[in-house]
Amino acid sequence: MVQNPQILDAFEKALARQETPEYARNLRLFEALYKEACTMGVFPLKEPLEGIEVDIRVARALNVRTPA
Repeated sequence: MVQNPQILDAFEKALARQETPEYARNLRLFEALYKEACTMGVFPLKEPLEGIEVDIRVARALNVRTPA
């Protein structure tokens, strides 16, 4: 459990400033992960919309705004 979220937030922001995104590297990583998922039989999905109702309910629950 995070004892001081402000310190963690500051650390994450500082880390993000230090690392610049490398498009080519990220694309290679994405392609390798996608290829591995296809090899394992995860992609392409047999039924792309299977379980969408659960995903929508979870998204709605997570995006509920509480009064300030």
